[in-house]
Amino acid sequence: MDSPNVSRKLCKGQGYTFTFLSDPKAEVIRRYDLLHVGGGPGDVDISRPAEFLVDSSGIVRWVNFTEDVRVLARADEILAAAKALK
Repeated sequence: MDSPNVSRKLCKGQGYTFTFLSDPKAEVIRRYDLLHVGGGPGDVDISRPAEFLVDSSGIVRWVNFTEDVRVLARADEILAAAKALK
């Protein structure tokens, strides 16, 4: 939900080389049912943590939702899901 400028600064500061998408109006976040109303500092709306594997056709093939940003899929889980797509 960060603005493009905030996302750009984060990418630059962390040295990320992949594309970050910005959704400050939460349009896509709502489409994927990821809006966590009042979940951020000061009760601002934020996105729920989620991980997606998307194939080369743009089809979502695997999803991991969590309510806690500290609880994400392990690397071996993501790799197993990716290998299962082949």
